[in-house]
Amino acid sequence: MSHRTTSRRPAPLLVVLGLLAALVALPLSPAHAADNGRWSVFPVHQGAPDTPARAYFRMTTDRGATVHDKVTVKNLDARTATFQLYGTDGYNTPRDGGFAVRNKAERMTGVGAWTRLDRTEVTVPGGGQVTVPFTLTVPTGAEPGDHPGAIVALDTRLGRSDGNGVAVQQAVGARLYLKVNGARVRGLRIDDVRFRYTAPLVPGARRAATISYALVNSGNVMLSPQVTLRAKGVFGHTAFEPPGRRLPAELLPGQRVEVTQKWVGPPLVDWGNVEVTAADTAGDLVESAEVGYATVNWTVVALAGLVLAGGVVWLVLRRRAAARTE
Repeated sequence: MSHRTTSRRPAPLLVVLGLLAALVALPLSPAHAADNGRWSVFPVHQGAPDTPARAYFRMTTDRGATVHDKVTVKNLDARTATFQLYGTDGYNTPRDGGFAVRNKAERMTGVGAWTRLDRTEVTVPGGGQVTVPFTLTVPTGAEPGDHPGAIVALDTRLGRSDGNGVAVQQAVGARLYLKVNGARVRGLRIDDVRFRYTAPLVPGARRAATISYALVNSGNVMLSPQVTLRAKGVFGHTAFEPPGRRLPAELLPGQRVEVTQKWVGPPLVDWGNVEVTAADTAGDLVESAEVGYATVNWTVVALAGLVLAGGVVWLVLRRRAAARTE
């Protein structure tokens, strides 16, 4: 996985750094090193030469125990580069659920706080690589369950500035999945299901609605939820049922992800309930929640009311005229 650090230059001699948390989500297989085309970061090879390479660090240990491993930084460029190395905590980005890591300056409570690298800065010649040992010591009071994170190599150089005076600093991280032995609790919750409908002012114009909700991992085990939506109208008919979505691919413990589903072309006039169901693909954990919905175009209703009122007036006038004739 890779990410970028951006810096804005408000004055010629002043550079302000800020780390972007979003990371490129890597597939869980096949195994390959995390890289951005200029350098890569990966676990040191273990076992026999024909043993498949590790794409990620995967560790299982007890509270109070120490795990030893090594990380390799390979320079894919022809120029020598210097990198800062550090461990960091992983989390889900709130809006899209992508796997992200904390900025080095942020407070760490898991992998980032428990990892100690033998070297925190390495200089790697062009085409070369450097391997650095590290230890991960789990506190005796650590919570059992899954603790995701990463070992990150941050390029100390600033990239070219864009037109807004923003310099780019890149980082690449090898994910680290730590499992602390103890009671494993799987918990999934759906919060704040909301329905929003925007009725067009002009009859026949495009109609749109959104269904939003929050997925919450209330346990200590990583989940992989599959979410389905179903809207049932006033007479029990299915008004909307999009394909299921696997969002996010990894819902980390204690994380909350906001999800929005577009409903293009909802019924002109309808009402009923929208049910959101989330099921963990790795087990039988299923949760659901629902919210009422109504799609009423008040412009159409007003026009229909005018037509109805006009019809009533015409009928009354006709009857009065017929009465006068008689």
